[in-house]
Amino acid sequence: MFQISDRSTRVRGALSMAELVYHSIVRELRKGHRNALIGLILNMTQVMTLVLAFYVMFILIGLRGVPLRGDFLLYIMSGIFVYISHIKALSAVRGSEGPASPMMQHAPMNTMIAICASAVSSLYIQILSLFVVLAIYHIAFTPISIYAPIAAMGMMLLAWFSGVAVGMVFLAMNPWAPGFVTLLATIYVRVNMLASGKMFVANALPASRLDLFDWNPLFHIIDQMRGFVFLHYNPHYSSWQYAFYVAVVLLVIGLMGEFFTRRQVSISWAAGR
Repeated sequence: MFQISDRSTRVRGALSMAELVYHSIVRELRKGHRNALIGLILNMTQVMTLVLAFYVMFILIGLRGVPLRGDFLLYIMSGIFVYISHIKALSAVRGSEGPASPMMQHAPMNTMIAICASAVSSLYIQILSLFVVLAIYHIAFTPISIYAPIAAMGMMLLAWFSGVAVGMVFLAMNPWAPGFVTLLATIYVRVNMLASGKMFVANALPASRLDLFDWNPLFHIIDQMRGFVFLHYNPHYSSWQYAFYVAVVLLVIGLMGEFFTRRQVSISWAAGR
């Protein structure tokens, strides 16, 4: 009798959902460290440590010469930034809160919002780290020139998108076999340390070796990335369309699996298994 009727429209629903996603993103960003600046510095330190490790390794094994004309450190960073963006997105989505999480007890919250928040917060940190690191390198060391910056940024987004897609598949599988999925994700990350093609370009590989890496969408993304970063490199044996189509298929499979798992899982599921 004394209740106030609240007419919900699609616009209000979309705005409410966007607000909830925003607050979830902020919460995800503060998970790693309460100070956003410290969290950014920690991520940048991780990236630069990997860059330095590969730089030293290239020098020690005598591969200082780049198989294409351009800045050597930019060549290394172009592969590492794409790899980190992919792996971080995968880890963020795989580790997002599931249907049995206490956060899901709050009425507006659902797993899709948690997944979106994890994915977007990962992208935010990686893009911000990319711009800061490149700005420092450009100002403090040597000016850099990127042949097609918009297309190169597109490859960063594609690497993130493909990481989200793979992470969705792992997320859907995780409640059924958490130990196996953790092992599988670890193997995937370790294999991509080499199979992603950070240390070489596809044009320099013989046909017999190319078949070992051609299956990997991340290999195609990194090779295409270098084609957009460097003026004198034209990738002949890779395709960003292949990586995009594989990511779309994996995302659909992951969404279907997550929907099915969400209907089956419960808080007491682990105790009954």
